[in-house]
Amino acid sequence: MSSIKKVQVTFDCAEPERVARFWCEVLGYVVPPPPEGFASWDDYDRSLPPERRGAGFVCMDPSGVGPRLYFQRVPEGKVVKNRVHLDVRVGTGLVGDERVAALEAECARLVALGAVRVRLLRADEYNESCLVLQDVEGNEFCLD
Repeated sequence: MSSIKKVQVTFDCAEPERVARFWCEVLGYVVPPPPEGFASWDDYDRSLPPERRGAGFVCMDPSGVGPRLYFQRVPEGKVVKNRVHLDVRVGTGLVGDERVAALEAECARLVALGAVRVRLLRADEYNESCLVLQDVEGNEFCLD
């Protein structure tokens, strides 16, 4: 018997809330309400032991369709290329110059939020164009 499982994508990072809020803007995600009994996430965070404050943050698809994203503070910095990355689908159905224009427009929006443009990969006989970027802590992702 097979059943579909929900997926959470977890990011290791230095500043969970900063990275989470960046991805909220990229994907149109939202920060869920704080736990019951707390007026805000800041109130909840202040209730934690000092070593746990700011150690994690969450964002989610408001429609409930996309995966929940969890951001956890880790002591080590990023040292190598990601083995898994997100492809943000902004050029679906577009080809050639029209696709590149859509990718470039979204890239400009994300760079204004703190992303770093890495390179444009032009279409070849196997793949359509995509743009490689890094988020606010250097994690690679693609505009596809």
